[in-house]
Amino acid sequence: MSIFFYGCITLDGYLADKNHGLNWLHQTGSGEETGYKAFYRGMDVTIMGKRTYEEIARLKNAGSVYPTTKNYVFTHSDSPLQKGFVPVSGEVPAFVGSLGEDKNIWIIGGNTVLAPLLEADLIDHLIIQIAPVLLGKGIPLFTQKEALRRFRLEEVKRYGQFAELIYSRNSSNR
Repeated sequence: MSIFFYGCITLDGYLADKNHGLNWLHQTGSGEETGYKAFYRGMDVTIMGKRTYEEIARLKNAGSVYPTTKNYVFTHSDSPLQKGFVPVSGEVPAFVGSLGEDKNIWIIGGNTVLAPLLEADLIDHLIIQIAPVLLGKGIPLFTQKEALRRFRLEEVKRYGQFAELIYSRNSSNR
């Protein structure tokens, strides 16, 4: 099993604006300009929080956004989700551990799912695209508790105006 975070942030480290919006991202470029398709083909499972899901649910044909993966949404709500998304609750690290050793898991979105996995030292790869945008305020990517975690830079790519940094967990973390 490998656990990946793959996502885009602003130059000042935000995943979304202060209202959880992504207009800054959509106005900057598209996934067609990146290695997204190749990355997604290697994933078995996606895991996201409710706010990330809500952004996806606003899209036309939201149920077809992640057609080949099992898609889980951490939520406390009893509201039904769109077809293709499964609601879950509980501790994120325990849930991820229950998925099995043979899965590639993509953590989508932000800190409510990512932070507990970083705190449990379960993130194997960080693939972070950086957009040439400054927001000044917003939803930060990293909010985990203070602890030293080291990653090794594997590759740097450029996609139009986006820089992509590919990191793997440093083996000395464990």
